[in-house]
Amino acid sequence: MNKLRERVGRLRPQRLLAGAAAVAVVGAGVSLISSGAAVAAPGCSVAYSANSWGSGFTASIDITNAGDPITSWTLEFDYAGNQAGGSAWGGTLTQTGKHVKIVNAAYNGSLATGAKTNVGFNGTYSGTNANPTSFTLNGVACNGGTNPSPTPTVEPTVEPTVEPTPQPGTHLDNPYAGAKWYVNPDWSAKAAAEPGGSAISNQPTAVWLDTIAAINAPAGSGYTTSLRGHLDNALAQNATLAQFVIYNLPGRDCAALASNGELGPTEINRYKTDYIDPIAAIQADPKYASIRIVNIVEIDSLPNLVTNAGSAAGSTEACRTMLANGNYSTGIAYALSKLRAAGSNTYNYIDAAHHGWLGWDSNFAPAATLFAETAKKATGGVNTVDGFITNTANYSALSEPFVKIGTTVNGTTVRQSKWLDWNQYTDELTFAQAFRNQLVSAGFNSNIGMLIDTSRNGWGGSARPTAASTSNDLNTFVDASRIDRRIHAGNWCNQSGAGIGERPKAAPASGIDAYTWIKPPGESDGSSSLIPTGPNNPGGKGFDRMCDPTYTGNDRNGNSLSGALPNAPVSGAWFSAQFRQLLANAHPAL
Repeated sequence: MNKLRERVGRLRPQRLLAGAAAVAVVGAGVSLISSGAAVAAPGCSVAYSANSWGSGFTASIDITNAGDPITSWTLEFDYAGNQAGGSAWGGTLTQTGKHVKIVNAAYNGSLATGAKTNVGFNGTYSGTNANPTSFTLNGVACNGGTNPSPTPTVEPTVEPTVEPTPQPGTHLDNPYAGAKWYVNPDWSAKAAAEPGGSAISNQPTAVWLDTIAAINAPAGSGYTTSLRGHLDNALAQNATLAQFVIYNLPGRDCAALASNGELGPTEINRYKTDYIDPIAAIQADPKYASIRIVNIVEIDSLPNLVTNAGSAAGSTEACRTMLANGNYSTGIAYALSKLRAAGSNTYNYIDAAHHGWLGWDSNFAPAATLFAETAKKATGGVNTVDGFITNTANYSALSEPFVKIGTTVNGTTVRQSKWLDWNQYTDELTFAQAFRNQLVSAGFNSNIGMLIDTSRNGWGGSARPTAASTSNDLNTFVDASRIDRRIHAGNWCNQSGAGIGERPKAAPASGIDAYTWIKPPGESDGSSSLIPTGPNNPGGKGFDRMCDPTYTGNDRNGNSLSGALPNAPVSGAWFSAQFRQLLANAHPAL
């Protein structure tokens, strides 16, 4: 069975949709002065927002305890319309008629004075999706009222009404929920300069820290803005979330050439001292405490050890070297330790490849086991991991409506088709949700969330199927019905026909923290021919034949054509032709 290896693409998060509605109900704190025993002073504030699409919506609720510390809580409110809440995170939701009750999860029941937690859920509605306006927490109205036990020796002194803010030390279950996502002005300007690019130039994308020079962006390095510069820009935008790709392991990307790194296989100490330590020090600056800093940790690395470090087709000597010396696992464990210790506002998401890489039984569970073994080496263990990301800088379709894993053609499962080759998954959403469960089984915390990079997996345009094929031939049926239009699922470089995918959004589906754009649309995956070191290749990046449109493939892509666009620049450089194609084939359409 051919184990496909699709390159994982990077995705950047985006701000909440412009159409999102929000309402805040603030409770006033009341200080009580007494010559006798202290009296409990309950108080709370609630901020509710909802992103609506069609007949569905995602609700995000920030709860702040403005009263005395509590050890458990129940939030209640009523809808005015026919909204129905569904699967929830951060708590257990029940609904009777229009009345909704959410009880805390095991990990967020205790709230100190001023402490904040977030819950959310997906729901359905018809008509008007009006926000609720009244909330109670443990029976106390979140409207400025308190409910002290009556006693004649207590004299209340009412303080001004204040909206509580998250306290230092608050670490959220889903950092994307309720956040304003940073828009990289460097990428935004390039996008806006293209015809039609203003339609997406306001979207948030991730910043790639793919060399040591990217941290400080010295003159002549090819980088425009330093890490501090991006964080300062985020403050200027009043953004509360910024995303960075940590991508510079020793012997990086051992199964490809377009994105090999600057550090040799044994330079683990330099990785620690010259790369991770400076990043962690900057992210730890109290100046940036209001920004939820999301780190996307080392794309392609651990998945390569699962599939490309043995003796099977597609394995490489470079990957076998990295498996033997342990520097991928050592480096990632160190990065998790240092970046998580930088502050309660830092979040780590590890790369988990995609369904066309780890979706086979032989890769699925072993990958989760390797990820857990690596995380447990970190100081803080699995608690340093907030979640995982799939499809980074890749093209796998989010959903395949016409090719489900249970689909059969003349009694034959689609898993036997050349496209799937016995894979257990046909798309990224089902893979990410299932892999999350496997990761929890392997030892990760039950509240981890998944991210999916949707920057280039829309596959819209005239070639997008609108119904299942009527063919009785298995391969014809699958090829005519699938949304993903690549020649082969192992093709990863500058794919012809690809389009912009789902816009960034928080908590779009069960177990998914966000759809995000980690790979900035318009940035090349690699050059279509060798470009010598110089003005067009200041970093001396390599050339991978999978980026050459004339290449007829290898074992990883079934010896198929690469499907790559011609005339591509080096990885990370602006590729205007690709950007225009992505706009034209966007789905949902722009």
